[in-house]
Amino acid sequence: MGSLRLTLCTGILAACAVTPVAHAADGRGVLVTPASPAPGGEVALRVTGCPGGSGTATSTAFAGDAELTPHRGALAGGTRVDTATAPGSYDVSIRCADVEIRGAITVVARGSASAAPASPVAPVPAGGGGTAHLADDAEQEGPGIGHAVTGLALAGVAAAAVALRGARRRRGAD
Repeated sequence: MGSLRLTLCTGILAACAVTPVAHAADGRGVLVTPASPAPGGEVALRVTGCPGGSGTATSTAFAGDAELTPHRGALAGGTRVDTATAPGSYDVSIRCADVEIRGAITVVARGSASAAPASPVAPVPAGGGGTAHLADDAEQEGPGIGHAVTGLALAGVAAAAVALRGARRRRGAD
């Protein structure tokens, strides 16, 4: 395993280990992922112990309320942290039926090591076998004369095959 991959895996495991989860003794709880987003970052919410089929999560850190819907035995939804939110801890309040569940979110400064990006920032090393280096070259160069000639040759072969098949059908129908 390369040192970059090992470092990334270790960082992800460390982030998962320190991610706070609010759980109450009565089985109610709020999971905010990531627990420490930066302003403008997306967050996912998962709420357990909520009666009813829907709920709403509110916080002064959110750009808008999160509508929660049933998902795998809990209520789930997502929202975005307001870009004007200052770093700090904010309460999250979930309302479902006549029950209110509380949790917390910690907003960190942009560029902070704790802030996880909302989407991938680099290509995923997913393999590709022996052709991966060709994909990188193709993205930089784009199609050239060789590609055009190959395409025209294939189109010509296809047109000839269609014409021959049509001629055979006409002869067989007479």
